[in-house]
Amino acid sequence: MARKSSTMTLQADFYDALSDLETEKGIKKEEFVAALEDALTSAYKKQYGVAKSIKVLMEPELKTFKIYTCQKVVEQVEDRETEISLEDARLIDKKNKVGDMIYGDVNAAEFGRIVAQMAKQIVTQKLRSIESEKAYSELSEKEEELVTCVVHRVEGGNVCVEIQKLEAVLYPKDRLPGDKFKVGDKIKVFVRGIKVGAHGPQVLVTRTSPGFIKRLFELEVPEIASGVVVIKGIVREAGLRTKMAVYATDSGVDAVGACVGNRGSRVNSIISEVGGEKIDIIPWHEDPLEFIARALLPAKVVMVEAKEDEHAAKVVVMDDQLSLAIGREGVNARLAAKLTGWKIDIKPYSAMEQEVKAATERAEQMGSDKFDVFDEDLGELD
Repeated sequence: MARKSSTMTLQADFYDALSDLETEKGIKKEEFVAALEDALTSAYKKQYGVAKSIKVLMEPELKTFKIYTCQKVVEQVEDRETEISLEDARLIDKKNKVGDMIYGDVNAAEFGRIVAQMAKQIVTQKLRSIESEKAYSELSEKEEELVTCVVHRVEGGNVCVEIQKLEAVLYPKDRLPGDKFKVGDKIKVFVRGIKVGAHGPQVLVTRTSPGFIKRLFELEVPEIASGVVVIKGIVREAGLRTKMAVYATDSGVDAVGACVGNRGSRVNSIISEVGGEKIDIIPWHEDPLEFIARALLPAKVVMVEAKEDEHAAKVVVMDDQLSLAIGREGVNARLAAKLTGWKIDIKPYSAMEQEVKAATERAEQMGSDKFDVFDEDLGELD
């Protein structure tokens, strides 16, 4: 087995950077060496026009490393980069046999310059890559979670934030109407997803999803965090209104009161975070008719009539409650429908009275048009 190698000296700061990878960043030296070998293999092919695998032997104590080509002796070559035929290997040394490794010399004077140019670049690239992978791994566990991050750049309508050394962009559609941030601000965002793109992991964040409100309540209300109070459903039109249905697993706990807090302290804290957005906390009920009535809060419902086969409900409210039930631009009615999963048609009480009156008059009219003539002799209807 033949082995020739060239010893190359690198600057001390290169090895300092390599040391940082292992000690400060928790990145093993072997991972860097593997990346360097891959890069040098590609560089060798460009330099000499020959595909050969490159091996690197690090010598940190001497601030040097050895570099050599490496090919395995095989009977039939399938990969020219890593293999050499037995016939060619015996031209190098007649003692070579299948399974041996052939190590070749690399011209230090010519190739060494390439190594020096590439080494620092690879350290930086590998550091960035592994840190991104590490951050992605950690953040993947935070998907659909609330995180606190720092604004480090504002570009037009986009707010760039940093989360565990990964950049995320808070786009205008993911911000609340009153959100105004500047560099250095600490803000809360909801991680709605993480995807891997051409430039590494991309974190998708928002402040407008129902999940954002849900996680805020979980942080603010110990009863929710412990499972005593359960969020059965939550819907939202960001900046306008949120409706959240809650239920207590312990009959001795007031689910709504727990979320509201003493004198509204808990819910007001969350309302402040979302710029004054209205939040309706509704006691969940297993009876759909009762739940529909509650979902239209703050309006008071007089009657709910359901068509279960159509999953639709007609709701009656007093006239002075109609605008409250529908809400500005219909938001209250829309959210109630989303929360319950039912189609909801809201009618004022006066309209119901008119319908009842009209129906009564029709019935009376139909009754007056019908009469029976009884023939006593025949004993039958005429």
